[in-house]
Amino acid sequence: MTETSRIALVTGANQGIGQQIAADLAANGLTVLLASRNLARGQAAAGTISGDVHPIQLDVTDATSIRAAAAYVEQQFGHLDILINNAAISRANGPENETIQDYIQRSRATLISVDEVRTIWETNVFGVLAVTQAFVPLLRKSDAARIINVSSGLGSLTINAAPHPHRATFNPGYGASKTALNAITLAFAIDLEAEGIKVNAVTPGFTATALTNYEGTETVKQGAAEAVRVALLGGEGPTGTFTASVNEPCPW
Repeated sequence: MTETSRIALVTGANQGIGQQIAADLAANGLTVLLASRNLARGQAAAGTISGDVHPIQLDVTDATSIRAAAAYVEQQFGHLDILINNAAISRANGPENETIQDYIQRSRATLISVDEVRTIWETNVFGVLAVTQAFVPLLRKSDAARIINVSSGLGSLTINAAPHPHRATFNPGYGASKTALNAITLAFAIDLEAEGIKVNAVTPGFTATALTNYEGTETVKQGAAEAVRVALLGGEGPTGTFTASVNEPCPW
């Protein structure tokens, strides 16, 4: 690591969009901390990426794991420039290789179990809150700190309040968890604005990853693009925004 290299941590980066974000940031010369719940999988993913990439263990639902990861980053690097909260789950139950349509049917508001909703929110909402709080002290040591939360257009209340072909996909689990994530993004943006720390949400679009059982219209490269663009803004650019691919505003 050089003294001028920026340091980015990406959660849930052992596969899919997270791994692509890590690869793209490393290709741009950043030092990347590839965080994953399973360290072995993170090490395997890091081995496929060229550049300065460091796999670290981080389970966003485990307070001990979060504290250990933050302590490791402080000890090894002293600060953090970019935090990308990418780790997420779309479901907690259901059969293996469940199709999107089957999931939509069983996750309707009248059917989805409260336990499944809690499990999804534990990763997608409370995990982001806990990880961000843990790493803010290290972000405060950066000259141009950024937090990027990987959200979803499915979390947009504005979009889902009006009829559209995929409206039935919005549910109390994944969809509403992303709505809550957007609210947390805005809360952090307001709280950290005076300190110059930029906090933004991005949506990757309908990307073919394990999260969607590999059903999707976007590639992981396309899905990672907006998070990477916002990360590379450095100290420039807005805070408290929600954008889709190539800086397209997305309604809250």
